[in-house]
Amino acid sequence: MLKALGILLVCQLAGETLVRLVHWPVPGPVMGLMLLAAGLFGAARFGWFLPETIGETDLGRTSAALLGALGILFVPAGAGVVQHFGLIMSHGAALGLALVGSTVLTLVVTAAVFVGVRRLIDKASA
Repeated sequence: MLKALGILLVCQLAGETLVRLVHWPVPGPVMGLMLLAAGLFGAARFGWFLPETIGETDLGRTSAALLGALGILFVPAGAGVVQHFGLIMSHGAALGLALVGSTVLTLVVTAAVFVGVRRLIDKASA
């Protein structure tokens, strides 16, 4: 399991590194997933394993366990919505406005910080 977890983390790190070096507009983990898929296709091509048996490997079992636990992260939010459904319905408009407003504000602040840091980097490299 540790070896499989190491493979997953190395693929994610390689994806992050590649995206940052080449400046592609793709998230690093997505690139890491594509690298993992390419590696698995290559390994299957060389006959290191049969594609239909990937679920029986350590990597397959570890990936399935991680995907199985992913749903647990959404349970508290769903339980909160169900538990406070009446409150949400009575204050729905205010909650919606707060969500939209905070999202827009976050995007504006993030863009401003990005532009400011970019200017500092450009000044430092000039």
